[in-house]
Order: sequence, then structure tokens, then C-alpha cells
Amino acid sequence: MSDTRAVVERFYEALARRDADAMAACYADDATFTDPVFGDLHGEAVRDMWRMLLGRSSGDMTVSVQFLGGATDGTTQQVLATISYTFSRTGNKVRNQIATFMKFRDEKIVQQIDDFDLAAWVRQAFGATGWVIGWTPWFRNKIRSEAAAGLARFSARR
Repeated sequence: MSDTRAVVERFYEALARRDADAMAACYADDATFTDPVFGDLHGEAVRDMWRMLLGRSSGDMTVSVQFLGGATDGTTQQVLATISYTFSRTGNKVRNQIATFMKFRDEKIVQQIDDFDLAAWVRQAFGATGWVIGWTPWFRNKIRSEAAAGLARFSARR
């Protein structure tokens, strides 16, 4: 049985240190990632997302993790992560609670699904603009398309 808890701890400790390479090492080559902003990512795009995000971060990030359970055979783990940071684009403080499901193979993450309240994140990250129009499909789609375009530019430069 693999120790999924240890992998999760390494992953979030690396996030707190802003060590994207250590986070990337936790993923299998064929890993998938899904969240409300980036949608579905595969393989190197998953690792590049973390490299891009941590490269932009201001360094004031705090991370706490609560283990919610997992499969007794060591193939899955569920956690609630609370991540607080300054959103680089606006300078606003964000406190995001993320319910994460991870699936493992050979002590590597093969699937990660992050779920969080996108409306709450938008209000925090974008302030008044987020409160006024952050709930609209147009604004949410704009955030998603900008995230995808930013990741594509980042990956192309690597």
C-alpha cells in the first residue's frame, strides 16, 4: 500500500514554500487536473500551471490542510486546503478553501480535482468588480480564457 498522505503532505509543503518543481515531482507523467478556473489540464500543463502561478506569487502564501479521508488501499485521498495569498493581478488578499480529491498510482498523483466557490474567489480577488459583475457568465468565462491564454504563453516560453 502506498503512503498517499505523505505525498499530499509533500505537495502542500512544496506549495507553501513556493517550490513548483517539488510540486511537479508529485505528479505522474500522465496526470490530470481539474478546477473551476483552469478547467481540465493534462500532463505537463498541470506542472506548468503551478510553475506559472508560483512564479507570479508575492510570497505571502499560507497553506493549511485537513485530511478528510481516502481509500484504505492507498489509491485516493481527500483534503480540505485553505490557501491565503495576495492575488498578484489586483493586490487583493484571497482566502480560498479548496476541496481536493486526489487519485494515486505508484505514489504519484494521477488525478487531482480541486473544487472551490468561484464566486467567493472572484469577489476576493477582484474586489468591487467581482462583487458587481463577477457572478456573470461573461466575467467567469473571461477569467477562464485569460487563465488558459496565460498558461499557453507560459508553456510556449519553457
